Amino acid sequence: MAMDSVNRQKLKELVDVERASYVTRHPRSKALSDASVNLLAGVPMTWMKKWAGGFPLGFQSARGATIHDLDGHELVDFALGDTGAMAGHSPAPLMEALTRRVGVEGGVTTMLPNEDAQWVAAELTRRFGLSRWSFTLSATDANRWMLRLARMVTKRPKILVFSYSYHGTVDETFVVVDEAGHARSREGNVAPMVDPTTTTRVVEFNDLAALERELSYGDVAAVLSEPALTNIGIVLAQPGFLEGVRALCDASGTLLILDETHTFSAGPGGATKRYHLAPDAITIGKSLGGGVPCGAFGLSEELAARVLDGVNEGVDIEDVGGVGGTLAGNALSLAAMRAVLGEVLTDDAFGPMEQLATMFSEGVQATIDARGLSWSITQLGARCEYRFASPAPVNGGDSFKSSDPLLEEFLHLYGVNRGVLLTPFHNMALMCPATTKNDVTRHQLVFDAAVDELVS
Repeated sequence: MAMDSVNRQKLKELVDVERASYVTRHPRSKALSDASVNLLAGVPMTWMKKWAGGFPLGFQSARGATIHDLDGHELVDFALGDTGAMAGHSPAPLMEALTRRVGVEGGVTTMLPNEDAQWVAAELTRRFGLSRWSFTLSATDANRWMLRLARMVTKRPKILVFSYSYHGTVDETFVVVDEAGHARSREGNVAPMVDPTTTTRVVEFNDLAALERELSYGDVAAVLSEPALTNIGIVLAQPGFLEGVRALCDASGTLLILDETHTFSAGPGGATKRYHLAPDAITIGKSLGGGVPCGAFGLSEELAARVLDGVNEGVDIEDVGGVGGTLAGNALSLAAMRAVLGEVLTDDAFGPMEQLATMFSEGVQATIDARGLSWSITQLGARCEYRFASPAPVNGGDSFKSSDPLLEEFLHLYGVNRGVLLTPFHNMALMCPATTKNDVTRHQLVFDAAVDELVS
């Protein structure tokens, strides 16, 4: 059981209390939800159904690390749009850039380049080390395109992912390792075009022996991996694992693609720079544009040359590339990325963000220790997350088993009802440049009170 030190009947009673309080405190949000009859599932995007409480908060405004909901409550936002607002909500440089792009200079999308594209590409090269970049509207698009390029240059049919990793809505990646150690489509996978076990090999994170075995068949074009698992709870790479992945890819002629979409929290150049990694390609999205839809993929000089060789052989990467349509690389997205990278998520911004995450983690760990809970908290730069397992899980399968939906609902509702917002469906907290020590202290007080109610 995820948390055997808590009386389950008491937990259920506490959740009932918090659900009732949530409904009472948020009548306008509930009315908005009830009136949304023309929206599929009652929300603009089905992911929003994951918020605890039966309906999502409707929000009125968001600035920095603060959200005001429709009922006038102020919340400290540690969710930050599940990383999309890692720069904070509506930072001044971003607003100025968007106003200039749309209102002064004009032109949101033209299918024509401007100087912003070169500036952003050069900055991404400086940060991540890869020399050739192109743009998409999301990390999903970037991942999908990179997998096609990997198959093109290697002439191999399959990819490999780690169990319970997350790479957006790329069909091939929804495959996990089951209890018997076999690959299977992830539970709930929505009508995949083909069984993903026919396109994808999968092993547990931190298992080099399994990775070596699956790469030995010689049919894997690329390993697509987060430097640390993030969407199943943060699972860090054990010492030597990422270096081992690189070595096994080299030995088997397999490309290595690192998805930095969430692990960008590790520093200005993500986990790639922090841990001195050497991928063949990088994908990233969400956070680059401060909430404006965007994504990017970077290629090493060698891989870029192989791709261009394919073009010389007749491959059409313009019309049949499948990389997000005519809006990819649009002027508005590029203006947003230039503002965020140049003036908000700068090299100097990450140190204070990480310090606050450390303060957050140390406070949570102290409470866990003081109450004798079998929980753990893991930090990745400016991001941290607590799990209902100790020691912290070392792979996706173990992290999945440590989930406790009722307990997660209690902690989320308890926080929201007291002005603290975490990422729904897991207990992730992200710091942005606008996050303060008072924000972290506010979470700590709420977290301590919630735990005391659980264990008293």
